[in-house]
Amino acid sequence: MSLNPVIAELVPDAQRWRRHLHAHPELLYDLDQTAAFVAERLREFGCDEVRTGVGRSGVVGVIKGRKGASGRAIGLRADMDALPISETTNLPYRSTVPGRMHACGHDGHTAILLGAARYLAATRNFAGSAVVIFQPAEEGGAGAKAMIDDGLMDTFAIEEVYALHNAPKLAVGEISVRAGAAMASADFFVVKLQGKGGHAAFPHNCADVIVAGAQIVTALQTIVSRNVDPLDSCVVSVARFTAGNTDNILPQSAELEGTVRTLSPAARDLVERRFRQIVAGIAAASGVDVTLNYRRNYPVTVNPAKQAEFAAGVARETLGTDKVRTDEPPVMGAEDFSFMLEARPGAFVWLGNGDTAGLHHSEYDFNDAALPYGMTYFARIVETALAA
Repeated sequence: MSLNPVIAELVPDAQRWRRHLHAHPELLYDLDQTAAFVAERLREFGCDEVRTGVGRSGVVGVIKGRKGASGRAIGLRADMDALPISETTNLPYRSTVPGRMHACGHDGHTAILLGAARYLAATRNFAGSAVVIFQPAEEGGAGAKAMIDDGLMDTFAIEEVYALHNAPKLAVGEISVRAGAAMASADFFVVKLQGKGGHAAFPHNCADVIVAGAQIVTALQTIVSRNVDPLDSCVVSVARFTAGNTDNILPQSAELEGTVRTLSPAARDLVERRFRQIVAGIAAASGVDVTLNYRRNYPVTVNPAKQAEFAAGVARETLGTDKVRTDEPPVMGAEDFSFMLEARPGAFVWLGNGDTAGLHHSEYDFNDAALPYGMTYFARIVETALAA
């Protein structure tokens, strides 16, 4: 890629912003320092409007092009929150907050969008408005939905919306984008079992919650193997099984907790229905009382074909044809950008982070070499979509 000279000049600043954010991580919606930092930068850049407190702690900037008021607005989104993980790197800019770190690269995403905003505010080589969206609480808090519920799309008349996420192991300077389901839905469950405890030598006098729980764990695996279409990927994982505290007493209660991931609304509905049937059936057969809390969280992240191809075309023009992948399989992780894609068409792409530690790992660090590629991609999305 031949780097735009204006963007090239911004890279050192973007790196400083990124490392500052990395050293001062904040969680979910509690982003006082981060949001203030972002809003201050946007005002310095000369954005036509800067609004804070959208979706509790989100920040939105509006940049109007100089090629006329087309009435169209394109949204670009970055997430700002960190994770409750203790960093184990020895970087000079490592987290200064115990138990918190930017282990998913949201510091890099924020720096990329700040860099793109600064470029777009300086050049304004487009018609219409660029809306830069800095979102809270992607890590489990549904910050995207909170911003939408607060009027994000309608207030700023957003027509299409685009986002990127760094991808460890994908080479720096490459982008991956696929049409259709790109990331899975994420649902969560807690199963509470209440039986009759007693001495383990006399199980016939008890209602054994461990046996019932074990049967539930095993039976849940038949949903994927025997109910879901083999060509429609699905994951049902029990991640926690808690029961008892000694070797000769059958406990009174037990608890299971886990997650369900699917790539289609139909599979999502099927899994929940079969899940409820299995839990109720085993409860009745074993004589234990079971309470199920099944919580739907993020929906499937779906890239409409038209916008996915547009994003791929911009990436090819920006990075080179050989640097764009459109045939990578979907990922069973989840993203709350899915809410934004339900509200407006757009595309979610993966940006290469190189050979780094994986996401949510204590040794992860966003690769600063990826900054100019992300900044250029975001800038060109706006300039291409809003060409006069």
